[in-house]
Amino acid sequence: MSPASDSTLADPQQIIADLRRELAEARRKLDERTAERDEALAQQTATAEVLGVINASPGDLAPVFEAMLEKATRVCDATFGMMSLYDGESFQRVAEHNVPAAYAEFIKNDPPQPSPHSALGRIRDGERVVNIADVARDQAVDPSDPRRRALMDLGGARSYVAVGLFKDNKLLGTLAAYRQELQPFSEQQIALLENFAAQAVIAMENARLITETREALEQQTATAEVLGVINSSPGDLAPVFDAI
Repeated sequence: MSPASDSTLADPQQIIADLRRELAEARRKLDERTAERDEALAQQTATAEVLGVINASPGDLAPVFEAMLEKATRVCDATFGMMSLYDGESFQRVAEHNVPAAYAEFIKNDPPQPSPHSALGRIRDGERVVNIADVARDQAVDPSDPRRRALMDLGGARSYVAVGLFKDNKLLGTLAAYRQELQPFSEQQIALLENFAAQAVIAMENARLITETREALEQQTATAEVLGVINSSPGDLAPVFDAI
């Protein structure tokens, strides 16, 4: 082989380096896809488990809210979470998961009646999602606000997201997840929290319908019993009044 043809041959070391780079890139993509698959599977499993709790507890919202908050906190890599219901005037907490003891004591003695610029206040005023990337740098809230200071100092929160529970544009409550490290929640994680919020609304509507059906059935049963007494005691009002 002539020297000229030898000069056109690729450098073996360069070939090896290129192959190593290609292999590293292939491994990186595989790791990303594996992580995405595992995350999607965890989310699907958590959603299925919550639906199972809803089906197993018709009309009983406490275990539904507790299971939902626990799974939402876990699959979103949050440190702790809280869920509140809104009655049109104030928020009342109905579930907590892994809330630091000092912060839990603070909010127990200081019910969450939010300021307009807080996350709860913004949701109360119509926002569907409030994503606070850095609590310490949230310019919307007064730095001296005692609730904000408690969230950081007692709860250790650095990033958090709150989503509203809405039915026909009516606010029913909020679901919030908190991290003690500075790490904003991703769009995918926020979408998952919104999915849990939608499930909570469905559970609340099912509970309302079950309660209404039960009350209607009790009224019909009572009416039927009184009619039975009337039919069995024509002209005699005493047993009728006793039944009523």
